[in-house]
Amino acid sequence: MADKVLMKGNEAIAEAAIKAGCRHYFGYPITPQTEIAAYMAKRMPKIGGVFLQAESEISAINMVYGVAGTGMRVMTSSSSPGISLKQEGISYIAGADLPALIVNIQRGGPGLGGIQPSQSDYFQSTKGGGHGDYRLIVLTPASVQEMADLTMLAFELSEKYRVPAMLLADGTMGQMMEPVEIPEADYTPTEKDWTVTGTQMKRKHNVVNSLYLSPEELEKTNFERFERYKQIEENEARYESFMMEDAEYCVVAFGIASRVSKNAVIAAREMGIKVGMIRPITIWPFPAKPLAEAADKVKSFLSVELSMGQMIEDVKLATECKKPVYLCNRVGGMIPTPEQVLESIKKMAGGER
Repeated sequence: MADKVLMKGNEAIAEAAIKAGCRHYFGYPITPQTEIAAYMAKRMPKIGGVFLQAESEISAINMVYGVAGTGMRVMTSSSSPGISLKQEGISYIAGADLPALIVNIQRGGPGLGGIQPSQSDYFQSTKGGGHGDYRLIVLTPASVQEMADLTMLAFELSEKYRVPAMLLADGTMGQMMEPVEIPEADYTPTEKDWTVTGTQMKRKHNVVNSLYLSPEELEKTNFERFERYKQIEENEARYESFMMEDAEYCVVAFGIASRVSKNAVIAAREMGIKVGMIRPITIWPFPAKPLAEAADKVKSFLSVELSMGQMIEDVKLATECKKPVYLCNRVGGMIPTPEQVLESIKKMAGGER
């Protein structure tokens, strides 16, 4: 078992990606994720990998597209405005059915906003972001250990389903330091029948492309792709349930908001309020099933977010509006305190909302 070391969240992502077999990184510096690029710049040349600081975010994501077409593990990282610039390339990668990892360490917006933490890219990551009908597998860590673990999982899921994956964290998660154990990954590159690596006259000629001039062919491809998405929804939704066994109220939160909320749930329990928490670990696929089950038991829900209320829409959809869903939020780089979340729980329990 590997020893635990003290690492920043951003550094844990980078080292975990290397351990997972990633040997190609293309990016562009932007706060608060620059440590990922800096770490890769230092490590990749030492292990025979490729680090390239592209001339722009647009260039970086299209370099990812190129390497993804060869079947090799590849990643890029950025923060909110940079991820916006990558959206066309991400749509192309999704349209070509290629695996790749995109890391978004979110900052406040819209526009340049600020460099402080946010969760306001939820819609962008879960509802497409770029053009066309497509999905990303989106994982949301709540600790530095999960920054590493979910990076490794993202590569696996992306390759398994040939769907680009996104690791979505806020600036706090990227900058905070915690002890982390990064195990050696049991990864061996395998030959894939769809790659563009040269046929050597031993297999059919492959084309990696997202252009379909025939509408019938494009429709068929989209339907087939969404069948794969359906499998992901059925098999890969992940969540943590906390004190939900006898809960009368349910908090829903992810990332740094879930850590704050967990303290508030514990404090509310000490006051006699039966509250629990469901923490989405994947926000696509969204863990709708446990929330639907909770909707038959609890009196109401509280969505805690670093946004103006984006995940709350998925909570309402998952619970089919059977019970009220309230919002506790801070934005612009602010993080709710446990006391603020506790106050919202008390109001919800007291029927003051």
